[in-house]
Amino acid sequence: MAGVAILLTGRYPAPIFEFNVGVLRWTWRVQHYSYGALGTDRYPPFTLADVPDYPARLEVERPERLSRGLVLVKWWLLAIPHYLIVALLIGGIGPVLDGDGPLQWFFTGLVGVLVLAAGIVLLFTGRYPEPLYDLAVGMDRWALRVAAYAGLMTDTYPPFRLDTGGTEPGAAEAAVAVEPAPARAGWTARRVTAVVAGAVLVLTGSGLAAAGGAMLWADRTQRTDGLLMTPSRHFDTTASALVSEEIDLPDVDLGPFGSGSLLGTVRIEVQSASGQPIFVGIAGDDDVEAYLQGVAHATVEDLSHGATPVVTAGDRVPESPASAGIWVASAAGAAPQAVTWDSEGGDWSIVVMPPDGNAGFGVTVRAGAEVPALTWIAGGALGAGGALLVAGLVLMTVPIVRAAHPA
Repeated sequence: MAGVAILLTGRYPAPIFEFNVGVLRWTWRVQHYSYGALGTDRYPPFTLADVPDYPARLEVERPERLSRGLVLVKWWLLAIPHYLIVALLIGGIGPVLDGDGPLQWFFTGLVGVLVLAAGIVLLFTGRYPEPLYDLAVGMDRWALRVAAYAGLMTDTYPPFRLDTGGTEPGAAEAAVAVEPAPARAGWTARRVTAVVAGAVLVLTGSGLAAAGGAMLWADRTQRTDGLLMTPSRHFDTTASALVSEEIDLPDVDLGPFGSGSLLGTVRIEVQSASGQPIFVGIAGDDDVEAYLQGVAHATVEDLSHGATPVVTAGDRVPESPASAGIWVASAAGAAPQAVTWDSEGGDWSIVVMPPDGNAGFGVTVRAGAEVPALTWIAGGALGAGGALLVAGLVLMTVPIVRAAHPA
């Protein structure tokens, strides 16, 4: 609404401006109280208005006139460099497609690491290292300036500058003020750096340990006849064949398990929707491409539920798949059918189709793999994660203790 008004009149409507600044102000107070800074114990007030005596304040001066041309480009095109920097500083969220639909994933930024380190220091000493505080607030200030610019509140391009400390120097249109953090004489730049590096190691080690634990849990509890199986997925197509995306399996040395594909034994289970006979086969990707040249076929590119295979048009009737002579493993006949294959390195595709090549069919498919080295992979992740956790904790504990009891 404000963008349309600026485009037509060159002015930001005052009521909308005050509301949006109030939202930013409220957000900044909550961030300063919580894990955007951990800068105060005073609970944020429930108001959009400025609270002069609150430790964290934000003011944005409403300009008399704004550029009508810039309103079309500044919030997306011109702000892209700052968006990349703010993503690094603050972190963010993004969509991930999972078997049950879209999920959200979160990645932390440098501020999260700094504040985590500060939180651990506060837990043990009750004191906030001033260098950590100044750096975290400087990064928050950068993000807020970009928010004001992207929110069309100013035409002044945000400076590529990290302003640390209590009050932003030379603030004019967008100012962020905070109360100074209590300092501790025992904190030096080297000790602050060690705590931040330790926090990074703790975060990395925690992720590795969690991943290793999840793999070990799956290895011990989620196997069916020794295989890790995917959930069943139903496909309907009007084409003559259903084809997987190219599956690239590198040759690897599995140590005590020999050489070959990391997947080990692979099993594909197919159930026909109507009970009609079905063919399922595994062949080299190039061979499958040549076999289906000119044949209408559907490629499975997305395994999320509700995703539709991509159909490649064609009018050629395929020859009987059983006589194609390209398959490393195959099965055909009355449903259900299953193919078991000792996988090896290379580029492969899985093909499901009626044995007579007729177009239009429905199937339910699930796949599984042995992954014989999963125990070792899980153990390696757990070991590496544990080592990083220990190293990170030591790297953080030593400077915390020394800063709390300076010589």
